Amino acid sequence: MEPNEIEQTVRTRLRSLRTTLGLSLDELAERANLSPSTISRVETGKRTISLDILLPLAAALQVDLDALLDVRSDDDVVIRPTPSTAGKRTTWMLSRPTGRTIAVKMRLEPTRRKTEQRVHPGHDWFFVTEGQVRLSLGDRDIIVEAGEAAEFATMTPHAFAAIDVPAEVIMIFDRDGQRAHVHHGADGHPTV
Repeated sequence: MEPNEIEQTVRTRLRSLRTTLGLSLDELAERANLSPSTISRVETGKRTISLDILLPLAAALQVDLDALLDVRSDDDVVIRPTPSTAGKRTTWMLSRPTGRTIAVKMRLEPTRRKTEQRVHPGHDWFFVTEGQVRLSLGDRDIIVEAGEAAEFATMTPHAFAAIDVPAEVIMIFDRDGQRAHVHHGADGHPTV
């Protein structure tokens, strides 16, 4: 992209984020400690975009500077997951490995053995698409049925397993969760 195209993309993102969040120029100005006229001039192209303006705007809009400046092409938006099996779990990565949030489809085979609970920074979220999952959170066992979701802080000791028949879940977690859940098998593919 040409520098002018990049600037226009950033301007469009700033305005779109502000309006999506329902913020007026005055409200964003107060959050960013900038004047409303400065923000207006940035959005309309009447002021040069600089780091001293972008940094407080990104913070006020609750996005990383990288998100504002990322100009990579979205030509290939389709992800073609391939299965990877480790033990009693088969996983399909549903997001690109470079993202901040990771999405995974997982098929869990039932096991009689109690799964070891672990802790790690972050939050986990999963949705059961098929079967039943036993979520162990500390000393509690919670049954999550097909069509239900669970979300929990991962500093609580936790583990999950299919009950009686195979179960499938869709999981979403942040980079901390990825480090805890996604490992690489002998074939080099990610496994959870």
